[in-house]
Amino acid sequence: MHLYRCHDQLLAVEGPRAVRLAPSLDDIFTSSDPAALVRESFASGAAVPVPDVTGPLQPPVQSQEVWAAGVTYFRSRVARMDESKDSGASRFYDRVYEEPRPELFFKATGPRTRGHRAGVRIRSDATWNVPEPELTLAVNHAGRIWGCTIGNDMSSRDIEGDNMLYLPQAKVYRGSLSLGPGILVADAMPAETGIHITITRDGVAAFEGRTSLTQLKRTPQELVDWLFRENEFPCGCLLLTGTGVVPPGQWTLQHGDIITIRIDGIGTLENHVEP
Repeated sequence: MHLYRCHDQLLAVEGPRAVRLAPSLDDIFTSSDPAALVRESFASGAAVPVPDVTGPLQPPVQSQEVWAAGVTYFRSRVARMDESKDSGASRFYDRVYEEPRPELFFKATGPRTRGHRAGVRIRSDATWNVPEPELTLAVNHAGRIWGCTIGNDMSSRDIEGDNMLYLPQAKVYRGSLSLGPGILVADAMPAETGIHITITRDGVAAFEGRTSLTQLKRTPQELVDWLFRENEFPCGCLLLTGTGVVPPGQWTLQHGDIITIRIDGIGTLENHVEP
């Protein structure tokens, strides 16, 4: 079952049936058993036309904070070391990959998040900008994973590479995150789940890449457990789990590029880079 935010309504879709849910996303994230609440509401709700999930959709987030994990794939470790080698900080990313404690950082709030077919941005003061396709976990207030969606963690690699203390500026800015198209209600994804990205420029694929969850060094639940240490999320949260697909070298996004991310079983998230 998938949940979509469409025209300020929360819709649940399973097969040929769609239902407008009475509970809000906040109600679901704060439930002790979100999946059960969704299924109960789906069974008793009134059917509505199945939404067009290829068109624009609102991001599947309400009052939740969105956090992110880094250096969780070997490929992201290499990329972080490459972007930081001139500053001498590359060894720290190697240590993060090997140490028990993961890198976790705040990314966005609901109102700052873009949805499917919306625009994302690259910083005007950056020269090296990339998208990062990531499995994103929907987690209730008690740290229980109940769903998954797709995240695009936009990053300014030159800013982060200059100094590790610039990470918030490289990661957190207007239009730096998109989520969608909706939430797959599931507590886990198969290890072989594929993550695919295509960046189209002037109608031609300028970059393509794929990875799978088999390349994820840390388990999703491990990342959630670390996030909830000495922290609390009364409205639940969403957690991006890191990227295993990074464009090569100094490849950078341009205005007008179209970023298409697909995760098996969840769907496709598409965004364009705003001028």
